[in-house]
This record gives sequence, structure tokens and C-alpha cells, in this order.
Amino acid sequence: MKAAWYEKFGPANEVIKVGKFEKPTPGHGEVLIRMKTSGVNPSDTKKRDGAFPDLLDNGPVIPNSDGAGIIEAVGSGVPHSRIGQRVWVYQAQFGRLHGTAAEYLAIDSHRAVVLPDNVGYEVGACLGIPAMTAHRCVFADGSVNDQTLLITGGAGRVGFYAIQWAKIGGATVITTASNDKARQDCIAAGADYIVNHEEPDWHEQLLKMTEGNKVDRVIDVEFGVNLPKVLDVIKVGGVIASYSSTVVPEPALPFKRMMFMDLTIRMVIVYAMPEEAKGAAIKDITETLEKNDLLHRVAARYPLDKFAEASNKIEKGGFWGCVVVDIS
Repeated sequence: MKAAWYEKFGPANEVIKVGKFEKPTPGHGEVLIRMKTSGVNPSDTKKRDGAFPDLLDNGPVIPNSDGAGIIEAVGSGVPHSRIGQRVWVYQAQFGRLHGTAAEYLAIDSHRAVVLPDNVGYEVGACLGIPAMTAHRCVFADGSVNDQTLLITGGAGRVGFYAIQWAKIGGATVITTASNDKARQDCIAAGADYIVNHEEPDWHEQLLKMTEGNKVDRVIDVEFGVNLPKVLDVIKVGGVIASYSSTVVPEPALPFKRMMFMDLTIRMVIVYAMPEEAKGAAIKDITETLEKNDLLHRVAARYPLDKFAEASNKIEKGGFWGCVVVDIS
């Protein structure tokens, strides 16, 4: 089969290879998927850069956790009725070497979720990390009905879905955006209010919009940078759910202030989500896909031969939406 892989860490242009790779066979409880698309996420590029130094100890890595395709064969213990199903895949390259950037993928059957017929394979490549992370951030601490949520970076891959989940859940959504394109995307997703996080008084603008009423929860893309101002706008007893802190990777916490606010700090990464949380996300994703109730954005598509360019696109940033590699 044809695949993209790397055998050492480094820049995509230097370490990514595309060529023939041994085709997998499905083991017990697994399905064999003919991949149509593969989604590239920041966690995939960080792995290639060496975020996990022992990743290559047992052989080359076929990258990417997200993707979509058609089940062509099943291993023992999996009903033959699954053959022919259109599916989207999550967690394909976590705790294992071979992900979705290949013509074929063998993976646990429950990691291959039925993709409704009305949904394209390119959308299927956007669901695993962005949509599931957003779902966990919004719903991990219970219903958001009649609550007010602040979602920082609402035009980002996770933020865009978080706005939609929050609105589906009955929340009022305030989000941050720094330019017209980002604002338009946040509005399309359903945001009720928008502030510019590049303005130093954005937190004060937020409180003016709400007439001094503070938010119940915050879903945050830059925990370390945003924390001081977040503490000014969140209610006592509130929840901060963060899935990233890139600019300040090791934030210092004002513990005493936060303790007396009785805050809950939740760190979210899709790989470590409890299985029941993954199941809840999959259920809601399936229902909304069937009803066409979720908006999706594909920012760029690349053929498998240009896999390194797709990775570079993610690392360069400055765009909104998912980056998809077309496998076949």
C-alpha cells in the first residue's frame, strides 16, 4: 500500500517519506479500512518534532489520528455486517505506530464510527480531535443550559465546534476573535457576543456586554496567557476547561485567589478522555451529522504525495479550519 511515514524526528520536508509500505491485516476485534482522507492536527506535527522521544523505538510512524474511509475487511470477533460501512476514525495513532496517512488502516472496531451517508469523507477527517475535544470541554461538567460560556479563540478548530456544542446545549456564548474573518466564522457558528482578545481591555468589554454578569464557564485555548483576565470575568464556582497553553506552557497559578473562588480547572486532551465521554461525544456527533446540525470547515486539501506540505500548513498556522490529506 501507499503511505506517508517517518523514521526520525525533524522538519516535515526532511523526514517525511511517501511510498510503499506493508499493508496491515485486521487482528481480533479490528477492522481494515480503505482510507479516503486523513486529518492533520497540531498534536500530529508535535509528535513528528519529537514531543515523545521514545515514539520511534519500535519502528517508523505513519502519522495522524483522524481520518475517514470504508471498511473492507474485519478480524475475528467483528460482525461481517461492518464490511462496506463508511466510517470516521479517531485515536488511530495514539499508543500505536500506524495512523491514518495510508491507503489502509487496521484498528479496533470501536474506533471506527459509522459516517452518515450525507457527510463527506473530508468532514470525517475533522471530527476526531477537534469535535470530540470541543464536546468534552463544553459538557464535561454537566449541562450548560441557560449558562453563559466564554470560548476563547472561537474561530480555531476546537473553538468553532465548541461554540456550536454550547449553543446546541442551550448556552449563551461569548467568544474572542481578532479579525473580520474570525468574527464571521464565530457568528456563523452561533456566537452571541464577540470581543477582540488582542485589545488589552477585552475582559472589561465583556463585562460591559453582560452588564457586569460574569460567565459560568470558560473554554480556553491559551490557558497561561488568558488566566489573569479570565479570573476577572468568571463567576465564583465556575469552571475553566483548557485544551492548550502553547505560549505559556508552564503557567503559574494564583492559587489563593482561585481557591477562594472555588474554581474547577479541567485539562482536556482527547486521548485521555474517559471512554464514556468519548461515547457521549460520538453519540452527539452522529446525531448532529445526521441532521446536518454541525458546520464544518476544510481550510486546505493535499494529495498524499504532498503530505509534508499539509504538515507545514498546520505548523505555519494563520488560517481557520481543518487540513485534510486525500488518500485515494
